[in-house]
Amino acid sequence: MAARRPPDWAIYAAAAAVLLGLSLLRRENADAPPALPAPSATPADGEGPLLGPVTPFDETVTVQSPDAPFKPQAGTAFSIAQRGRWITARHVVEGCRQPALVVGPGKAVAADVRLAPHADIALLLTDGGPPAVPIATAEPLRKGQRGFHPGFPQGRPGEATSRLLGRETLKVTGRGARDEPVLAWAEVGRTAGLNGTLSGLSGAPVLDARGRAVGVTLAEAPRRGRIYTTAPDTFLPAIRGEQAPDERMLAQAVTVDTYGQAADDLRRDLRVAQVVCLSN
Repeated sequence: MAARRPPDWAIYAAAAAVLLGLSLLRRENADAPPALPAPSATPADGEGPLLGPVTPFDETVTVQSPDAPFKPQAGTAFSIAQRGRWITARHVVEGCRQPALVVGPGKAVAADVRLAPHADIALLLTDGGPPAVPIATAEPLRKGQRGFHPGFPQGRPGEATSRLLGRETLKVTGRGARDEPVLAWAEVGRTAGLNGTLSGLSGAPVLDARGRAVGVTLAEAPRRGRIYTTAPDTFLPAIRGEQAPDERMLAQAVTVDTYGQAADDLRRDLRVAQVVCLSN
């Protein structure tokens, strides 16, 4: 018995399927691989997004500067070069004819002063000094990152720790009127038993978790629980060229559990020292 011939439409459909399959095999495949997962918006240790640039919309903090001459006050300084270069806050030494760095009980070393023209920063010069505190010059800051402030609050050894909130503008009225970009930090801890003001911490470095200075401590707002420091926009230009690439530096990691010991080490080595005024 002869085999039954398939209908014409089936023959045509099979031929079309073969041709379609051959064309698909010869087609170039340039599809991209699946996209990578989006990075976490909150890095480790509660850090947030990168700190943005200065903008006209930054919150403003107004400080009234009296018209009377500045009265020098005790503060803190830190070494940035072993040849005798120290950084402190300008208002700590402005108006002081002979600032000095305390190096032991009843002992102080006189220092010359160079005031930054547009920022609350001063450079102190001595004949030699201790190893430098390293400066963070390239790594960007993140909101929420921890800061550590070792120094001499209330004229005694002490320290505070904080988290970065963001940028603000310090608006100084009266004598020395200016608008200066600053960073605002939320105080989250301090030396046990240290109550009241942090006065005397002005000029202290604010250190990151790697022990590098990212700015200079300037002021506090006790009611708001905030600490204000210089911003990179003023800090880095003020110290440019003072810390050589081959500078001998000592750095150590700092955490909330070790920042008290780290601060003690810095003060003992005189990398962080108290600033006083010997004569007005």
